[in-house]
Amino acid sequence: MRSFSKFASASALALSLTFGTALTAQAETDIVFGSLSADTQSHITVFVDMDGELTGAAAQANDDTEGRLEDALRDAEFKGKFGKKLRLYGLAPFASITVVGTGDEALSARKLHDLGGYVAQASDNKKNLSVMVDGLNTDVDAAAAQIAMGYALSSYTFTKYKQDAKDIDRTVAFHSDDSGDAQELYENDLEYVKDGIYFTRDMGTEPGKTIYPETFTQAVRDLFEDVPGVEIKVLGVPEMRRLNMGALMGVGQGSIHDPRLVVVTYNGGASGEDPVALVGKGITFDTGGISLKPNNGQWLMKADISGAAAVAGTVYAAAQRGAKVNIVGVMAMAENMPAEDAIRPGDVLTTMSGKTIEVMSTDAEGRLVLSDAVTYVQEEYDPRLLIDIATLTGSAARALAADYAAVVTRDWDLSDEMMRIGTVTGEEVWPLPLNKNHYKSIKSDIADIKSTAGNPGVSIGAAVIGTFVDEDRPWVHLDIAGVDWVNSPTPTTPKGHAGWGVRFMDGVLRDLDTE
Repeated sequence: MRSFSKFASASALALSLTFGTALTAQAETDIVFGSLSADTQSHITVFVDMDGELTGAAAQANDDTEGRLEDALRDAEFKGKFGKKLRLYGLAPFASITVVGTGDEALSARKLHDLGGYVAQASDNKKNLSVMVDGLNTDVDAAAAQIAMGYALSSYTFTKYKQDAKDIDRTVAFHSDDSGDAQELYENDLEYVKDGIYFTRDMGTEPGKTIYPETFTQAVRDLFEDVPGVEIKVLGVPEMRRLNMGALMGVGQGSIHDPRLVVVTYNGGASGEDPVALVGKGITFDTGGISLKPNNGQWLMKADISGAAAVAGTVYAAAQRGAKVNIVGVMAMAENMPAEDAIRPGDVLTTMSGKTIEVMSTDAEGRLVLSDAVTYVQEEYDPRLLIDIATLTGSAARALAADYAAVVTRDWDLSDEMMRIGTVTGEEVWPLPLNKNHYKSIKSDIADIKSTAGNPGVSIGAAVIGTFVDEDRPWVHLDIAGVDWVNSPTPTTPKGHAGWGVRFMDGVLRDLDTE
């Protein structure tokens, strides 16, 4: 329940192979480092801070133009505010010079990502480009790689269904003194995170007719086909029935497409070390079931797959870069449809744990599929940390808008740590409460608990899931219903599906990797 392109990538290929429909046309950008050549130097981007002083690559560009760049900036009263963009023409020997402001503060990795996004927004995506990175105010190693990451994230497009999409190949060169280190960081780490985000965006953008539990499962198989150290297990209805997953099966029984539980394990940590569990809600389309949603905005319910897609993208990125952490990603997949055998409000479902849930609204289906998924991962893998991620409630969007995802934990220290990681990664979270009154609210007269109980919706949804999480287990609940889809672009996210959660969960895994 919730309210109401791209570069050539592994995920694009996976979709093409899976569904037998080739991408119509795709702008393919070749990102290179330290390659200032005749092919790329006609159009350049330089950076200027709030002081307006031309240093590093900007100073060199000014010299090349015999001081005309500095004159043009002065005439335009360009102040170097962070993200401010200005494109200049006629400054020989360059065809164009794009200037991007860097502000007056040291640039963190997150700010470098945003800076790269601003470069993408300011550039002509039909032209080869050189981005001159030297001279920035930053302590971040291989800053060019971080800027390239932001550039790539901002440049995502989805053109699979556009007949008139143009096939344009171009090169974007990031020129810096440490280009070798930047290339190594980008190609062996950051590019995999970008690919994981692209996969998540692809899955959340594809129509429900194309993506349903079976095709999502195949897309995950294709994504991980050549990834070392990964095993994939898929539970169908017979396996779920043996495990008594009545909640997951109940949500999916109204659809012609059977539900799935997709489990991806990656063992990069010490042998026998308990894994980190990432559990995602994967409702491939949410009509609301018998509690049918209104038509207004219902098209967006194809994105109710966001949590599961982000889990797949995160595990992919971690496995490809060789993270030193054991991870299990669990994706609870179902399509919520109002067919003749769909569950009804008032029905009682028996979960894998044995606890029963009275269904108060069939549009509160995410917590149902997650109840079985979190039970499964605890019994099978005993994780040291359990994170569930879901487009769960409209109240998350109403409370926090598009600024934050809601985070619910059982202790403040863990919430505080999640807020820190959100700030670092650029996917920010804000804590909402969970207490005994929320658990008391979901007591049922005829079952162990009921699936909904009024406001506050985020906390009530978390209480339902928390009923199935061991009390002494570190647990983080992420409600991303307000952040998974953006109607206005941000520096690193174009309008549409945000791929939210990959960077955040990747940040959690990186923290654990350094312990």
